[in-house]
Amino acid sequence: MTGSAVAARDFSFWYGKNQALHGVNITVPPRSIMALIGPSGCGKSTFLRSINRMNDTIPGARHEGSVLLGGKDVYAPGMDVVRLRHRVGMVFQRWNPFPKSIYDNVAYGPRINLRLRGRELDDVVERSLRRAALWDEVKDRLSETALGLSGGQQQRLCIARALANQPDVLLLDEPASALDPGATQKIEQLLFELKSELAIVIVTHNLQQAGRVSDYTAFFYLGHLVECDATGTLFTNPREARTEAYITGRFG
Repeated sequence: MTGSAVAARDFSFWYGKNQALHGVNITVPPRSIMALIGPSGCGKSTFLRSINRMNDTIPGARHEGSVLLGGKDVYAPGMDVVRLRHRVGMVFQRWNPFPKSIYDNVAYGPRINLRLRGRELDDVVERSLRRAALWDEVKDRLSETALGLSGGQQQRLCIARALANQPDVLLLDEPASALDPGATQKIEQLLFELKSELAIVIVTHNLQQAGRVSDYTAFFYLGHLVECDATGTLFTNPREARTEAYITGRFG
């Protein structure tokens, strides 16, 4: 791996007295997809949410070590967390569009954060919907409620909403787990196209999905990063016995 969009250095995390991550060291290269795999409760979602400090809102949460975005520690004193979350977009397991129009969902961030109006805002909305492979499906109904879209369309709308803030990194937490195979395929194709523009980190329980979409895969177990490598290498020739046991279905 050369260069990094995101890097963790000796990063540990606690929820109160419960240590969820132990000394994680990992590098996510620019313009790549990193899949985080492992059984439930292994720390992969905790790590994902540490990148844009979503865990800050949890009482008793604390960390040691650093998470670097473009070489700068996101936990450094004076870090603008609002700005951080513009640079690191996030899409959740369950789609969560605002109860607004399709247009206003995508326009929300750039309207507030970038102070865009008029044609400039229209252009950002169109470009973001195109990048999310949704424009052709919704261009004639932008004023309609986003809640009338299908589940797969709503999830792609949430991706468009994140892209409208022009992030450097996109985080996805099980983005296709509640979707049918057709909608899942569209999300996976979209991620493949987006990686030419930004770094993507995806949490997935679906090992086949990790194998299809990611360039690199990291295996977490009991809060430890057991192994991280190129996806093809990790799935066919893992270094660690625990990794092999997990990917061959002997536990998890």
